[in-house]
Amino acid sequence: MIKLITGKKGTGKTKILIDQINDAIKSSNGDLVCIEKGANVRRSISFKVRWCDVDEFAIEGFDAFYGYIAGMIAGNYDIQSIYVDGIFKIGGRDYEAFGKLLEKLDTLTNKNDITVVFTVSADESELPEVVKQFLK
Repeated sequence: MIKLITGKKGTGKTKILIDQINDAIKSSNGDLVCIEKGANVRRSISFKVRWCDVDEFAIEGFDAFYGYIAGMIAGNYDIQSIYVDGIFKIGGRDYEAFGKLLEKLDTLTNKNDITVVFTVSADESELPEVVKQFLK
């Protein structure tokens, strides 16, 4: 399942994500993963969450990001949720390419019963239909 937290810069998306992570860790039966570019979220989340900085692995672009996630899932069948802060910092602002990533990830995560939550620095009105289908 894919979930999006949208809004312009400074609207509190990261705070919402941090709260969701810290709430989820209290009742999680599986592993939680937090992915970001840099270390903005790291000190605000529980030490029980696996934290990953894409810069450490030179992940750039949506295709490389998909491969990173797929590899992570292949190596750990206990992942329950993945939280991604600032996806456009990782993949760029190509909204159509982002939509294609979401479709591929939706197929992959539904097969493995994993939820992926993204913060998306954009107003909902800016997003194409391929992305809007994941707004819930």
